[in-house]
Amino acid sequence: MSGSKFVYVTYIRITPEKLWHALTTPEIIKQYRFGMSVESEWKVGSTWRMYADGSLMDSGEILESVSQKRLVMSWLNEWKPEFKAEGNSRCVYEIEPAGASAKLTLTHSIERPDSKFIGAVSEGWPMVISNLKSLLETGDVALVYHRNHSSVLGSSLAWVPG
Repeated sequence: MSGSKFVYVTYIRITPEKLWHALTTPEIIKQYRFGMSVESEWKVGSTWRMYADGSLMDSGEILESVSQKRLVMSWLNEWKPEFKAEGNSRCVYEIEPAGASAKLTLTHSIERPDSKFIGAVSEGWPMVISNLKSLLETGDVALVYHRNHSSVLGSSLAWVPG
């Protein structure tokens, strides 16, 4: 592939069933995604949308949905024109049992070399997945957010250890 790709692998001490639930339940997503809300039915062909403070940030379509195993989504960044201009990317969550844990492999890719969007998500995904792992294993997120409302589109975040 001549495009850009970000891959992140982690092991979370939880069942694949509970991990799938955390990846597809809006109330849980909001906790580890820094207050962002997500809307979707998580079924093939359904849309998904993610909002921060009421503003649409990202959207796409569910391309594959195999409970407790695999979720594939098209992904379009809606808030930053230079990212939106790159078009749709693809985000894949793969879940595998690993003893008392679940292995989560996240792959976010786009058919575009040197993608600025993939560069940006490669910084954001480790924070999100770290929060997910921490939340599921301890009940608390690792990082909390404080949105800077004076910034353009409210997109600037200050990261503080949780």
